[in-house]
Amino acid sequence: MPNAKLKHYLHLHFLVFIAGFTAILGELISISSFSLVWFRMVIAGILMLLYIIITKKQLKIRPKVIIQLFVAGIIIAAHWVTFFESINQSNVSIALAMFSSGAFFASFLEPLFFKRQILWYEILFGFLVIAGVFLITQGELKYINGIILGLLSAVFSSLFGVINGKFILKHKASVISLYEFASGIIFLSLFIFLFNDGFDSSFFSLSQSDWFYIFILASICTAYAFIAAVEVMKYISPFTVILSYNLEPVYGITLALILFPEKEQMSSQFYYGAVLVICAVVLDAVVKNYKSRKIKAVK
Repeated sequence: MPNAKLKHYLHLHFLVFIAGFTAILGELISISSFSLVWFRMVIAGILMLLYIIITKKQLKIRPKVIIQLFVAGIIIAAHWVTFFESINQSNVSIALAMFSSGAFFASFLEPLFFKRQILWYEILFGFLVIAGVFLITQGELKYINGIILGLLSAVFSSLFGVINGKFILKHKASVISLYEFASGIIFLSLFIFLFNDGFDSSFFSLSQSDWFYIFILASICTAYAFIAAVEVMKYISPFTVILSYNLEPVYGITLALILFPEKEQMSSQFYYGAVLVICAVVLDAVVKNYKSRKIKAVK
């Protein structure tokens, strides 16, 4: 049993590493954030549909749930658009650092959705993450647009994660994801038609490298990672999943520093902030593990 639990935590952190690499792809892809997310969701949606057909999963869901999943799909589309636009307006470091504040928002959102009391240590760990973010971004107010977009991305991500924590209790992760992606595609298509130039030939005229990076983003970093991240919530609480994803800036910014040294200059404050984030993740896992064992011992 302990080995099974460890397997789920290792899987979670592998997914976090993939999430960090997503930001690198966002820096490499040259198209707009709306176009990028549209292509990402279309390709990932097709791959998920093929997976569902091959595994013969049941797509039928009650109409009320479909409406809820469509709302969740719009939220995840908004999260991705604001995240990639944050990278465009600033850099990978700022976007990822702001995204890590999601744990703070989750500490308030999860109790509302699951109708439980707010735990003092969740608030404490959330504030530790916020403190880490503050240290990371200290002196970077020149990237104010990227900072605001990154914070919006964190809010959308936390809301989406908590909502999916409820859906996974009753439905297959792949089916949930397919409906959510369909919703995101519809939402983005309407936006592109109304506020952009629509789907003319130039929209699909991407460079060879952009097509390659988008496919990696849609397949490995989305189709696989998306289903697996929802699935892992069966074994680990949504708050722990969201808080663990705060290691994303550590992985992502380290990769960015290696790949884009001229654009990603990290100060000493970044390392202080990263230590706070890592400590919050470790302490959360230790406290939850201790409380879980204590409850089992009483039973």
